[in-house]
Amino acid sequence: MTMILTDLPTEILYQILLCVPPATIPTLQQVCRKFNDLSQPLIWRHHCQKQFKYWRPEHDIQNKYAQAPAKVNWKRLFQTRHLGDRKISQRLENILSSQTGRIEQSENILEYGYNAKDTLLRHLNVRDDAEDVLARRYYSDAVLGAVHRTRAIEEWSKLREGQLVPLERALAAFDQFVLHDRDGDLEETSTRLDDVAESIRFQNREISDASPQEKAVLIAKYLLSNKLTGVEADTEYHNLQNSFIGLALRSDERAALPLTSVAIFCAVSRRLGLAAEPCGFPFHIYAIIMAPEGHDVDGRPLAGGSDTQQIYMDPFRSDKVVSKKDLVAQLKAMGIASMEHEAHLGTASTADMVRRTARNIITSIQSTRHIHSLSISAETAYPESDGAFYSALWALLLLPEDIAARSAGARYLPYMLDHVEKQFLMDISLIEKFAIPLFEGSHHNVQLRNTIRVIRAGDLMPKTVKPRNPETSQSVHFKVGQVFRHRRYTYQGVITGWDVECAAAESWMSQMGVDRLSRGRHQSFYHVLVEDKSVRYVAEENIDDSHFDVSTSLMSLAGRHFKRWDEPSRTFISNIKDEYPDD
Repeated sequence: MTMILTDLPTEILYQILLCVPPATIPTLQQVCRKFNDLSQPLIWRHHCQKQFKYWRPEHDIQNKYAQAPAKVNWKRLFQTRHLGDRKISQRLENILSSQTGRIEQSENILEYGYNAKDTLLRHLNVRDDAEDVLARRYYSDAVLGAVHRTRAIEEWSKLREGQLVPLERALAAFDQFVLHDRDGDLEETSTRLDDVAESIRFQNREISDASPQEKAVLIAKYLLSNKLTGVEADTEYHNLQNSFIGLALRSDERAALPLTSVAIFCAVSRRLGLAAEPCGFPFHIYAIIMAPEGHDVDGRPLAGGSDTQQIYMDPFRSDKVVSKKDLVAQLKAMGIASMEHEAHLGTASTADMVRRTARNIITSIQSTRHIHSLSISAETAYPESDGAFYSALWALLLLPEDIAARSAGARYLPYMLDHVEKQFLMDISLIEKFAIPLFEGSHHNVQLRNTIRVIRAGDLMPKTVKPRNPETSQSVHFKVGQVFRHRRYTYQGVITGWDVECAAAESWMSQMGVDRLSRGRHQSFYHVLVEDKSVRYVAEENIDDSHFDVSTSLMSLAGRHFKRWDEPSRTFISNIKDEYPDD
């Protein structure tokens, strides 16, 4: 007897629909009634789970997954995400195909919020042999970075407005500025802390019956033994990664400054029913553990039933209780007046922890630059200093300590705009939405609006076409896409444009000593992208195109202007043909 498809058990037919491309399911259901009779919500929920990992918060996706399948229109939800995926991909193609209008195209993608992350990650992880691999990776990462930073800035804005933001979430916002395609977003950080708490609970079944002090010691001991708090003895204390809670939770080594260690301790403690908060102690953060009302930290009832006891711990260093007397002695040694002691020994606000993290990041960057003198190896480390510094600027701008600090916040603007113009061009809308309103009624507001207007106009302006002719080719010997070493300073760079002779202002030429060059100003000059992310203007006599291995840092940056690397010709293939059609 011959068996046909419809003779198969329903379970097998259901598995078939789970394996076929979602776009073919409606056709199969139209031609076969048995396929059409299968439970549609289960099928479409499966495809939503399989194809889309990241969702906008308003989808409340975890709650939807917990509901009975029939209560959610999974097919419509899948169609919405699928259509969004196609539109996001098209916007990205527009960014790749033209230098004009990239800001507008990226903003169209940002309107999809976190729904855009799956699509951008797919493009970011394109195959190495893709025709435009470098450009696709560069711009999908650039837009994805703006998606991440938007979420971070939104969290700090909520904090600014007085809304409740969990400490670990407010600190994980810093990670979003350096995340790229790695794990460690806001939800993943929270999930990691959930897992840590569950592991402690599993290994210490008696913890639910333990006193507050016993719980605190168990938690601190676990975190230290599993390298979730503290800094390795043989590593630099001010390593930049030590200020990022997401990195500390994923690192195989201890990588958490005292503030980060206390934040992890407090977050895990709260998940285990222990009231713990950071203490506003100067220079070194401690944790305050509070007993339930009417009890002491050993779990015994208090006479009168209204007092609350508390203890201090330093999960960065140990699992031992820290004496309050010792803390008071430290404050006295610092010369802090007795009337101010309680403020320093009390609970610190989440906003204060964000500000202190920002200052720690700036200190680490300054320390790193002093040690490494901005070497390429330091600049390409993870997390990279540019993204980290940018995160600190945003945090200090949005969460000033007082009115005076709020007025002084304008000093961060030049640095922020410099970062936006050079590296974070997709953040223009963030400046407009979150930074400009902070200076309403001041001249800074006008300056910001004018600067943004100029940047937007430049983005929409078609590039001036610079074709080659016999005269040009005779004087401009190198082409866009060629790599070189600077003859004097030895850095690596790639040519992104050229002028027949120096086109800089007289003041610049005088400052740089152009006329002292052997060929002076009347030689071709080249716009170049350097491996340290800087953009420079180099005389032809300083271009050395001899053979060398292209650095990883230059290769990762090249996607800003180039499609891919061509090994036979040892050049980058241009993605700016609209400006230099013959190069």
